[in-house]
Parts: sequence; structure tokens; C-alpha cells
Amino acid sequence: MKLLVTGGAGAIGSNFIQYWLKTHPEDEVVNLDKLTYAGNLENLKAVENNPKYQFVKGDICDTGLVGALLKDIDTVVHFAAESHVDRSISGPAVFVQTNIVGTQVLLDGAVKNNVKRFHHVSTDEVFGSLELVSQEKFNENSLYNPHSPYSASKAASDHLVRAYHDTYGLPITITNCSNNFGPYFFPEKLFPLAITNLLEGKKVPVYGEGLNVRDWLYVEDHCRAIDLVLEKGKVGETYLVGGNNEVPNIEAVKLIFKILGRPETMIEYVKDRPGHDLRYGIDATKIKEELGWEPKHTFEEALRETVEWYRNNESWWKKIKSGEYLEYYKKQYDGKR
Repeated sequence: MKLLVTGGAGAIGSNFIQYWLKTHPEDEVVNLDKLTYAGNLENLKAVENNPKYQFVKGDICDTGLVGALLKDIDTVVHFAAESHVDRSISGPAVFVQTNIVGTQVLLDGAVKNNVKRFHHVSTDEVFGSLELVSQEKFNENSLYNPHSPYSASKAASDHLVRAYHDTYGLPITITNCSNNFGPYFFPEKLFPLAITNLLEGKKVPVYGEGLNVRDWLYVEDHCRAIDLVLEKGKVGETYLVGGNNEVPNIEAVKLIFKILGRPETMIEYVKDRPGHDLRYGIDATKIKEELGWEPKHTFEEALRETVEWYRNNESWWKKIKSGEYLEYYKKQYDGKR
């Protein structure tokens, strides 16, 4: 089988490519990535010389390039997206272009080239926010109610993927996942931001009181879930993938402090961001019962492995936390309470 992985130089995409080539060594993988600020070919050093792997620098909005690449592709795994909520608030246009228009270009190319499977990777954020004290969780029948430009653009892309299945008969599957963590995540995300700041001796910014709850999913478990959906999932179906680890942000951050042996006085509470969803929680019953998937890693075990990875790969993240990143960081977290 030959796969086109979009956004394969990003955090989840690069973890997936490494996972796939290790688990399916007979398959070929083409990685299409624009290499924006969050794309990093150093994430793929381990596979760059693998004869089954090919990197193509390019934009998913480039109709000609996408059409040419899809001519001999069996399966598309579509990760490519602008994904950081904070950046979508300050600059939504690029989210609309990449996440909506880019997905449409890929779908058109997939239809024209009779791709056998188009798998779309999405987020639980399309469903909006749950109450902190509620026992409710998102499932495959939850109504869409996005609250940020990022989640709205992902919601639109989900609808497009389903529309191409219903209208053109494109064989699609969709996964909506909870918050991922693990190696190679850009240090604007909460966990790598907290870990790397502490390793540098800097304070860790936490929005509001840090009471917002997220369901944390270790990236390797996510990769396994996508693998199972491609192997056993029903065409046209959606599967929610969650880690069953609902943790308030402040508790997760304090666990990182504990792992690194740092004092909690280094927490810096900052002004909350606009439209900050209170809680996400996923009911992953469908993928567990139909496909036999469940997370292999406990939250604390996976978080300890993640901390250790950043501790052992200082050169990777120190290159990133410079230049444009420093300007973004100052702008984003300057509004202290």
C-alpha cells in the first residue's frame, strides 16, 4: 500500500509516519508538508533515509501538486492543519485557507484519482464545550458547536469530507481525537511549553485559574487508533478517540512540576483567552467495541516518558524556541494578572 500523509512534519504526523513505517515496513509513505513554523524535518531524522519514505515540500492548497501526487496513492491520511487555538484568534484567515480550502483540494484530487481511502484526522473541539460538573461526554452523535476560528475551520472540513462521501462516493473515514501529547510537539502547546520552560528555569503561564479540563491522549495510542480505523473501520463512519484522561490543566501542569522536581511557585497565572472552552471529554465506546482499540499507556506513565523525551532532546526544542517564537510568546503571555 502507498500512503500520502499530509502534514507529516508536524507533531502528530511525524509520530504517525514513524509508527507506520515501523509497523508496516512493506508500505510506502509520501509526506506532503508545507513546512510552516510547526513543521520540522528533524522530527523525521529516523526515517529520512528509509527507501520506503519520500518527502515532498508543498501546500495542500496547490491543486496541480496534489493531483500529481495522488495519481498512484492508495490511502490519504490527512493531518495537515493549522491547529493552535491562540493563533486562530489572532489570525483566522490562514486557518480557513489551510483547513477548509486545503481539505477541499485534497478531496477533489482523491475523487479524480479514485483513492481507495481518505482518512481525515479531526478534533473533539468541533463539538464545543462541556460543563465542568457534568458527566456528559462527546460521542459520534454529538452536535457540532465550535467556539474558536480553529475549531470552526475543522468543523467545516469534517462536513466537507462527509459531503464528498455522500455526493461523490469517496470512501472516507474520520477520527475526532482529544488533546494529544508526546514527542515532537511544538512548544506553544501546554505540555511542551511547561516542560521546556521549567528546563530553562522559566515560569510556566497558565490561563485563568487553570480549571479547564482536557482529555489527554498519548500520541502513540492515537497512531494505533488510526491504524485500526484504516484496517477495520467502516467506510463513511466517524470514530472518536480519547485517552480517558480528563484532567484540569492546573493538575496536569502540577504533575509536570512534580516529575521535574520544580516548585509550584513557578506557575504564572495569566489572563484567560477569549472563548476558552471549559471541558472536553470523549466517550470512545464505539472504537473500543467495534475495532478493539483502547489506550495502552496510563496518563502519568506517558507524561513521564514525554518529559524524559524533552529532557533528552534539548537541542531539538532550543532551536525552535528562538526568533519568531520569542516574539509570539511575548505577545501571547504579556497580559499577566
